[in-house]
Amino acid sequence: MNKNYAVVALYCFSRFPFFAEFRAPLQTLCQDNGVSGTLILASEGINGTISGPQQKLEKIIDFIVAQPELANVDLKYSTAYKIPFRRMKVRLRKEIVTMGLDEIDPLKEVGTYVSPKEWNTLVLDKDTILIDVRNDYEYAIGTFVGAVNPNIKKFREFPQWARSQEEKLRKNKKIAMFCTGGIRCEKSTAYMCGLGFDEVYHLKGGILRYLNEIPPESSLWKGDCFVFDERVSVRHGLVEGNLVLCHICRRPLTLIDRQALHYAEGISCESCYREHSEKDRTRYYERQKQIFLTEKHKFNRVN
Repeated sequence: MNKNYAVVALYCFSRFPFFAEFRAPLQTLCQDNGVSGTLILASEGINGTISGPQQKLEKIIDFIVAQPELANVDLKYSTAYKIPFRRMKVRLRKEIVTMGLDEIDPLKEVGTYVSPKEWNTLVLDKDTILIDVRNDYEYAIGTFVGAVNPNIKKFREFPQWARSQEEKLRKNKKIAMFCTGGIRCEKSTAYMCGLGFDEVYHLKGGILRYLNEIPPESSLWKGDCFVFDERVSVRHGLVEGNLVLCHICRRPLTLIDRQALHYAEGISCESCYREHSEKDRTRYYERQKQIFLTEKHKFNRVN
């Protein structure tokens, strides 16, 4: 089967004072070229993932890098069998990745970048502590061997966790950190440097670049890597995984998760069943029934 769509995850920290003015032309260009996804603009740069036919996608990338402030944007390409986004959204935010601390500026101070080829040597060093700075549900489906799980629900919780573990972390000579594409590590390593840690490192290009460059037989990665689109996850070679999302809480679900007592497509999973009332679940059931009837009607019309 051909993979018909290109996907690119991108980010760039930069002084970008005219970001609001860039929104409308960027949104229009994406829509005119059939490109979908989400891009976030802020005074500190750009972040997001978009997808579309390769040639159309390159038009968007050319437009982005033509802006002097965004010329050094980090790009990570992968593919998808079907379009992994439903619409195109260009959003304006205070931060391109939310930590909630105005004083954290990756353009002033950040950890040392480590390439995927050098990563294994660093994390296998007995003096290194390895920290996964992603959310708990991302960690649950895949991570590097030996990685510490901060067990955070949102990235903005990371500073609180780091402060609570500061004494313990100082017992290690080296701190190695990683995230999906590298952007969360820009801020988390900047934060750790601000706390006075000397040897702070992060995986350049994140898990996505590691999985694309390091063969499975040499890899320290176990499981899937969660991605924020309809593919849900990817594996080595950035091949799509077989997870699905709970349509209610957006948590990734394995085949075993879908066999749980309280899983019902479009209604609940085991994790969110108790988070909603019986009235909510009845409403979700009625909505899912309508979705099923609509899909059945489309199928019968085509066949």
